[in-house]
Amino acid sequence: MKTLCLSLGLLLVVACCCDAIPEALQYSTSPVKCCNVFSNTRVPRNKVSSIKKTHNSCMKKGFIVETIKGKLICFDQSFGWAKNLYKQIRNAEGNRLQQ
Repeated sequence: MKTLCLSLGLLLVVACCCDAIPEALQYSTSPVKCCNVFSNTRVPRNKVSSIKKTHNSCMKKGFIVETIKGKLICFDQSFGWAKNLYKQIRNAEGNRLQQ
C-alpha cells in the first residue's frame, strides 16, 4: 500500500512538472532575457548604461535598455528611438575598440 501511494504521489508530481515545462522553456531562468511588456517612454541618453537586443529564442523581439541605476526597460524592435539608441551605442563602442 505504501508503494502504491508513493508511486501515485510521484506520478502526480511529474504531471505537475510536465505542465510547467513549455512555459519554462519559453521564459527561461537562464541568463537569456525576454520581454513581455514594452515601454514607449524614452530614457534620457545620460541615464542609459547599455542596450542590447533580446535573445533570438524570445517570442517578442525588442531591445533591453539598462539604466545607470540597474533598471531594465524593454522597447519594441520597431520603436524608432530604441533603434537609434542601439545604433549610437554600438557605433560608440566600435570607435572605442578601434582606438
